[in-house]
Amino acid sequence: MTTSEKLNHELQNVLSGDPWYGNSVYSIIEQVSFEAAFEKAPGAAHTIAEIVLHMLSWTEEVLDRLNGKEASQPLSGDWPDTGAPDEQKWHNYVNDLKLVNVNLSGLIQNFPEEKWEELMNENREPGLGTGVTNEELVNGLIQHHVYHSGQIALLSRITQIYE
Repeated sequence: MTTSEKLNHELQNVLSGDPWYGNSVYSIIEQVSFEAAFEKAPGAAHTIAEIVLHMLSWTEEVLDRLNGKEASQPLSGDWPDTGAPDEQKWHNYVNDLKLVNVNLSGLIQNFPEEKWEELMNENREPGLGTGVTNEELVNGLIQHHVYHSGQIALLSRITQIYE
């Protein structure tokens, strides 16, 4: 199996498959009502909607980097503002996250195999995720998706308690 095949398989499994640790990203997000998405749980740093936009913005940034752009903070920001709660807006955020991951999947499948081991910038900056190979960059984004889906699952349960 090629690196592209392995990475794409892992991405698809985490997003909508049957990962060994539990529910996929989309199965968790799709259970969140728009009211819960915009509610800030007591003591929480972010709402679910903010986390989804954060995941979206970093996925876009990884796409940009794999397409040869210089590494930076995401164009839409690290933690984009969600604006006022709105049901259609919530559905758009979820659909946008799915669409950007479809684009990422397509890029991964067509990425030149010899470029997976190339470094993303030579200097290691953990906050920006630089100084890693293209393969490590995608693996890091997959881990990022898993991490934040766990937060979303917990916040979803907490917001149900306070309703």
